[in-house]
Order: sequence, then structure tokens, then C-alpha cells
Amino acid sequence: MVADTAHPDLDSAGSPSPALQVRAWIARRTEAVAIPLGAVATGFALFSLFLIALGKSPAGFLDLIYRGGFGSPFALQNSLQRAAPLLFAALCVALPARLGLVVIGGEGAIVLGGVAAAAIAPALAGLPPVLGIPAMALCAALAGAAWIGAVGALRAYRGVNETIASLLMSYIAIALSNHLIEGLLRDPSSLNKPSTRAIAEAFRVGPMPGMKVHWGLGFGVLACVAAWVLTERTTLGFAARIAGGNVRAAQIQGLPVGRLIVGFTALGGALAALAGFFEVTAVHGNANASLVAGYGYTGILVAFLARQNPLAIVPVAFLLGGIEASGGLIQRRMQLPDATVLVLEGLLFVLVLMSETLYGRYKVFSPHLWTRTRAAAPVMAVAS
Repeated sequence: MVADTAHPDLDSAGSPSPALQVRAWIARRTEAVAIPLGAVATGFALFSLFLIALGKSPAGFLDLIYRGGFGSPFALQNSLQRAAPLLFAALCVALPARLGLVVIGGEGAIVLGGVAAAAIAPALAGLPPVLGIPAMALCAALAGAAWIGAVGALRAYRGVNETIASLLMSYIAIALSNHLIEGLLRDPSSLNKPSTRAIAEAFRVGPMPGMKVHWGLGFGVLACVAAWVLTERTTLGFAARIAGGNVRAAQIQGLPVGRLIVGFTALGGALAALAGFFEVTAVHGNANASLVAGYGYTGILVAFLARQNPLAIVPVAFLLGGIEASGGLIQRRMQLPDATVLVLEGLLFVLVLMSETLYGRYKVFSPHLWTRTRAAAPVMAVAS
């Protein structure tokens, strides 16, 4: 029994060579990029047929998306402004996904986070901004963590499906926020559009230096980087991946699966709520019906396009923010409803979900690499 050292893809011990491992890594990354891009391209192609049926030009539509979302400094900053809440909303989906959970209730956490921040603002009057603003952010994060964390607890300890539970909780959160805004927290001077009292000017979050985009974008990017470190470079992230791959095996190994589920869902809810906090403190100045802007639902698409990778969420959120920013221009120039962009996003989401079945099925992305990498050591290490 001797090792087959003559095989070019094996080292002297019969294990996959570094060159083979590098090629396998490249193949995996190529597949992870090519399939979502193919899904997006297919979505635009199908949407082009829809535009042609309406007598509209697909080329003109794409040109307006570019001009409205990316074609000028104003358009770029508008896209970045819209991308800021998408970063937090996508993390609310991506973090629980490490445990194999599909949480789609980020919209409710965003709204509750905004309402919580606006509700606590009057009680903080008189505090310096360096204390008041973090206190508002903490209050918002706790509200979101409790709301989505409850979804995780239902899943972990009662077996309730987290997808259905998070969606229903989102509807409840929106109804609850409307009740508070139009009732207990309503500013008597808000007549046509019910809202809470305006937060103090000292507690308003301003733009980042040299930009007209608020600090939510910067903190959103930092949150994505921190989430990547958590999931990819810590023992907690490793434990979450193990639990997401096989809950039974994780339980046998003694991993606290229930606490991991509650912790990751609560963290995702806290981050989504920060989107609501920045919407209140940097955009609206109070909590009102405009908090229900659909960022939580667009965040689902962002997370799936990014393959639940927190770092990939950043460019994908910018892309989707640009598409949404172009909606008004498309409505004016092409005489299409403003919801046209939502139709495009829905089509993209369906195709991205369908593309999940393509991973690992085509050798063009991994010609003989997987079987060699996985099976070369035990199979090729011995020869008769």
C-alpha cells in the first residue's frame, strides 16, 4: 500500500495539492458570481419582453436606470442614500441564513426601530448629542432585537416556521406602529400626515464629510464588515454554519443551537431596526407612515443576490438602491407607473430563487475539481 505520488494533482501524501485547492476555490467563487449575474441578466431580458409588449424601449429603460441611479453626482448620492437602509435590512436576512433560517420580517423591525427612536427622543431632551443619539440607537436596536429575536425563539423552542412567523410579525409591527403614531405618540400639530413629535435638532444625524449622504451608509458598511468577521472568523460564526448545515450533528456535538438561533435572529433584528433609527434621525425627523418604504422587502432580494455574504451585500445594495432611485425618472420619461421598478425587482427575486437549484450542477464552473478535492485523498492515497 503506497501513495500514488505520480498524480499531478496530489502531493506526496496523496492529498489534494495546493494548486488544485486554489483552482477549486476559484471555481467556487466563479460559480457564486456567474449564477446570480446570469439570473439578473435573464430577469432583465424577460422584463424587456414585458416592455416591448407595452410599446416601450428596453434600451431606453436601461438608459434611464443608469441616468437616474448612477449617471450624475446627484444620482449617485441618491442611490447611496437609498442603499443605506438596504445594508441593514439585508443583514437581517443574511445573519439568520447562516443557520439555515429564512427570515423575511425585516420591514417590521425597521418600522419599530424608527418608532422606538422617536418615542424615546423627548425623554432624552437635555442630554448632549454624544449621549442622546447613541441612546436612541440603542433603544431602536433593542426593539428590533426583541421583535425578530422572538421569531427565533418560536423557531428554536416551539418549531414555528420562521419564514411565516417573521412575515406575520412584520404585519403586526406595522399595524402596531401605525396605532402608536396615530394615537399615543401623535403630535397634535400633525394634521394631514400623522407623525410623532419632531426630534430635537441636536439629535439629528447629519451627512458624512464631503457627501450629502447621512451616516447610516457608513455605519451600514461597517456593520457588513463586522458581520463578515463574525460569520467567517469567529467560533460563533463557525458554530452557526455547523448548525445551519446539520442541526442534529450540531446538537450531538453539544452546540447551543437554540441560543444560536435566538442570538443571530436578534442581532439581525437589531441591525434592521438601526435602518429605522437613521430614517428618523437623518431623513424624516420624526416617525410617520413613510417609514413603511419597503426597504425590508428589498433587503431580502439584496441578501439573496449577495448569496448571504455580508461583504457582497455592499455592492448589491448600491445596485438595487440605484434601480429604486431611477423609478421617478422612469415614471416621468416613459409614462410608466412608479411600481414598474417593483415589478422588475419581483421578477429578479423569483429568478434568483430559481437559480439556487443550479449550484454545483454544471462542471463548467468546477470541472472535476470537487470530486478530486473531496475524494482524492481517501481514494487516490492508496494503490494496489
